[in-house]
Amino acid sequence: MALPSASYCLWRRPPLLSPPQPPLTLPPPSRRHRLCACTARSSLSPVQQTISGIENSGIIACLRANSPELAFEAACAALGAGITVLEVVRSTPGVFEVLRWLIEDHPTATLGVGTILNAEDAQNAIVAGAKFLMSPAMVKDILSDSQDCGVLYIPGVMTPTEILSAYDAGAKIVKVYPVSTLGGTHYISALKKPFPHIRMVASQGIPRGLAGEYIAKGASAVVLSDAIFSKSAMAQCNLSEISKFAHIAALQGREAVDRRKRCLE
Repeated sequence: MALPSASYCLWRRPPLLSPPQPPLTLPPPSRRHRLCACTARSSLSPVQQTISGIENSGIIACLRANSPELAFEAACAALGAGITVLEVVRSTPGVFEVLRWLIEDHPTATLGVGTILNAEDAQNAIVAGAKFLMSPAMVKDILSDSQDCGVLYIPGVMTPTEILSAYDAGAKIVKVYPVSTLGGTHYISALKKPFPHIRMVASQGIPRGLAGEYIAKGASAVVLSDAIFSKSAMAQCNLSEISKFAHIAALQGREAVDRRKRCLE
């Protein structure tokens, strides 16, 4: 039975296998350094621009899909509904090619790759154009490479010791993960008391309705995964549902950020 038109994925890009894409190779070190230098040339720091985009949004949409086509369409649905910061999880097939397509179609969005676990994947993401990288833990090689290239790295942390260690190593913002298991908004509030100067992103199991509370308790932003890209919507390629959830989340994020700014005035 055909899906309703509102739910049908209208694939607008050629599949990865037609025409075949050349394998992604890293440039030699000297050329890689030139690439990073070119990326960093700006009156404003690219990392600070990315941090500003994340803090102004309040929401980082986290997308994982079982095909590049679905990833692209779902991401476009969310971005078209008001999401401005989005990460595509590394396990998504063709993730770096999907990132290139998204950058071409949404050049003003803040796009990154999540669940990066090693320096090779980090370099591939950087070459593909990622503005930020996220990990479930702290990987020092990724932090070093991203700093050289003017790309924001958001390492995962769980304890106060891990938070301070990541910050002292040079992380500009950390991801508190898995936040729901650790105590949710109460845990963020408790962490911000000794670390008011460290930016924190809350991640794992956060429903849309709690995004504002996390930001009110001190989170710079929250990561929303199933709350935008629900399992049922992804399984049915229901772009209308993804757009609806993305619009609600983006609005809640902006309202929470505005409230935070008013409190600081």
